[in-house]
Parts: sequence; structure tokens; C-alpha cells
Amino acid sequence: MASRIRLEDRECPLSTTVEHVGEWWTLLILHDAFDGYTRFDQFQESLGISSSMLSTRLKTLVADGLLERRPYQANPVRHEYVLTELGHSLRPVIVALAAWGNSRLTPAERSMILIDAHSGEEVEPVVVDAKTGRRLDDSDTYVFTAGPAASDAMRHRYATRPTPPAEA
Repeated sequence: MASRIRLEDRECPLSTTVEHVGEWWTLLILHDAFDGYTRFDQFQESLGISSSMLSTRLKTLVADGLLERRPYQANPVRHEYVLTELGHSLRPVIVALAAWGNSRLTPAERSMILIDAHSGEEVEPVVVDAKTGRRLDDSDTYVFTAGPAASDAMRHRYATRPTPPAEA
């Protein structure tokens, strides 16, 4: 069967990231890992996920280098799943997704909030440019373009990008 994915989608960092973490259970497992869960039974109890689905998802996360499987008991052998450096680097993505979800709710409707661990004060996560500190949520100011490794198809995509309509 021919792939329905275009070449530019296979090289797009968004597409390749979604390939690794875009599945529902994967994000929830990572969220639990950021909260300190490491053992199969902890993930299973927290998420209410079937053993077979959890096993499949954990194997994928280990194969993708986001979690490391480590023995914590010798007899019988039991393993825990610990975030790798690559796995830890996804935390801002998880935080941003949760913040986006909360932004659509009133403060009273939010079941989970992000706080400063030392002060207990609620914080508002935003994505900013590391050099300037400016927020990146303005799609007129910050746009994607083809990078140095872009294929001809990717370069064409951005060379022919539609321009937004002028404001009246």
C-alpha cells in the first residue's frame, strides 16, 4: 500500500514529533512520568489502561528513547520506566498543551494548574523566543519557512505559501 504521507510531512518536525508522542496514551504516560510515576502498576492504576496497551506504549517510548527501562527488583525481575534526557525535554510541550486546555476554561473549571513549587503561586506558561523573550503566539510576526536541510518539496511549500488577507 502506498503511503499517504507526503515527503514534506515526513521531514516536517511537527509530523515527526506527532509520530512519537501524538497518540493519546503516550501523552498521558509521559504526563504521569513527569509526576514521578515509574512502575508499570503505577501507570496502570493512574490511567486505567489495559496491560497490553500499556506494555505496547511503554515499549514504544523506550524504543524512541523517551523512557529507559531499568530493573529495580531481581527476584522476580521487575522494571521501572525512567524519563531520559530526551524524555525530559518534552516537558515544556506537555506544559504548553495543558496550558492551552486550561486557557479555554474559567479558573473555577480547571482541575489541574501549574504552580511554582516554592511559592505555590499559579503560573501562566507561554512560549517565547529565547533571544528576545517575545511571545511566539503571533502567527503574523513568527512564521515557518524552509530550513537548510529542506527538500525541494518543502522549499516549494513555503515559497508558495498563501499570504494572509489584508485587514480592512
